[in-house]
Amino acid sequence: MELTQKGLLQKESWQAAGYDLPQFDIPAVTQRTLEAPEWVHFGAGNIFRAFQANVAQCLLNQGIMSTGLIAAEGYDYEIIEKMYRPHDNLGILVTLKADGTMEKTVVGSIVESLILDSTNAREYGRLKEIFRASSLKMASFTITEKGYSLVNGKGELLPDIASDFKEGPAAPKSYLGKVVSLVYERFCSNALPIALVSMDNCSHNGDKLYAAVSAFAEKWAENGLVSRDFVSYINDKDSVSFPWTMIDKITPRPDPAVKAMLEKDSIADLDPVITTKNTYVAPFVNAEECQYLIIEDAFPNGKLPLDQCGIIYTTRETVDKVEKMKVCTCLNPLHTSLAIYGCLLGYTLIAEEMKNPLLKKMVEVIGYQEGLPVVVNPGILDPKQFIDEVVNKRIPNPFMPDTPQRIATDTSQKLPIRFGETIKAYLQNPDLKVESLKIIPLVFAGWLRYLMAVDDQGNAFAPSADPLLDTVRPFVADFRLGGLPQDLSSLDSLLSDSKIWGVDLFEAGLADLVKDYFRQLCAGTGAVERTLEKALG
Repeated sequence: MELTQKGLLQKESWQAAGYDLPQFDIPAVTQRTLEAPEWVHFGAGNIFRAFQANVAQCLLNQGIMSTGLIAAEGYDYEIIEKMYRPHDNLGILVTLKADGTMEKTVVGSIVESLILDSTNAREYGRLKEIFRASSLKMASFTITEKGYSLVNGKGELLPDIASDFKEGPAAPKSYLGKVVSLVYERFCSNALPIALVSMDNCSHNGDKLYAAVSAFAEKWAENGLVSRDFVSYINDKDSVSFPWTMIDKITPRPDPAVKAMLEKDSIADLDPVITTKNTYVAPFVNAEECQYLIIEDAFPNGKLPLDQCGIIYTTRETVDKVEKMKVCTCLNPLHTSLAIYGCLLGYTLIAEEMKNPLLKKMVEVIGYQEGLPVVVNPGILDPKQFIDEVVNKRIPNPFMPDTPQRIATDTSQKLPIRFGETIKAYLQNPDLKVESLKIIPLVFAGWLRYLMAVDDQGNAFAPSADPLLDTVRPFVADFRLGGLPQDLSSLDSLLSDSKIWGVDLFEAGLADLVKDYFRQLCAGTGAVERTLEKALG
């Protein structure tokens, strides 16, 4: 069997192998989409293929929606050229369930794939045509949080952004410049309304997208490249909206074990492609079954009926509460804790960590005992039930090939949100005592121990990428396993840095505890496990 439109004609063979197939007429849906597009998505990676595309398929299968998805890729064109088009935009979604079962779905809702390249007249012309369509309701994005940035780490305009500000919307070089030029195309077509919807996993994502788009509009207007009316259009919520969203679904990169399983079903050409930009993409995606997408209900040209296949429309305030619930309390802190201690204890799979009673108790204490008292209930999701699902179903899922090393990436950027906000809430609540926090400080100490890049058996490991590694590792560079000096004042300036922890740990009254834990963790080989036993026993 082959993953193409022609290959799907072998319907009985696919079904006999246990695959759910598209239940709609793909050519008919494609034609309707070409004539009256409603949804274009920028960022053709795994999360989009596993989540948004499958939601669209659900709606098409039920006849609720009659047009398909248009995928556009502006960072790595090879994803489209080497993966989407050879397979007629089809993909296989393998949903890996915690009970050991799996679902295999051929997703056919993506009916057109395009390259966001302003030098390619055909591809860019088609995108302009889409943005001129009065039928277009939404342009959504999964381009990563970095994709919305206009500056480098020093705060300097990126070269392509600076060039685009100067040259205008005719032939932009940057990803965002190209997107804004398409929005400008829509403005020139009677100022048609549209929702620009970031679905990236970052807080207040709609504001990040708005800031980028409005910066382009302002600069172009300042430089006389567009009229001030375009700026007004971007700032008119009845014309262009930038809803906040919260997305939650774990979609690791395609796993070789899943590939081997699919090959046993006699599916050909499943080899992954590693592009010249080092993107790893395959004809299939593997993902957990749990998923959430909460979207602010702000759609000036009408919204798609995504809520009929599990997506939740709500207010901006509620989206914010759900985001804080997930990021600050119920999921992300637990992941980061497991990432740090998983690396120290030599684990290579997050799911395996949950078989360790100490690590399981660690995340339960952080979630239920230390985090839950300060979580704001968003009303549409119950925080305790969310943690129950995370602890008992999502993280222990043995089929999810997620690693502590991947999650440990950029930890310095995560600590202030994932733990600092909880500490702040304790400090602000007269009914709570910050000194009752015992395991969050243990995580902080664990990160200091992690920065030594030596595991609990004394073996060196490579720390995951982090923009502050070169800044923070010198604080522990002179420490060795086997005992630390009694005076750890050399750590004081680090522990007082609220940019890293979210609070000044001295002012919060937690610095001495972090130092004490750190000293215990460095006592020698096996000290990490012994410290966990003492703190959690």
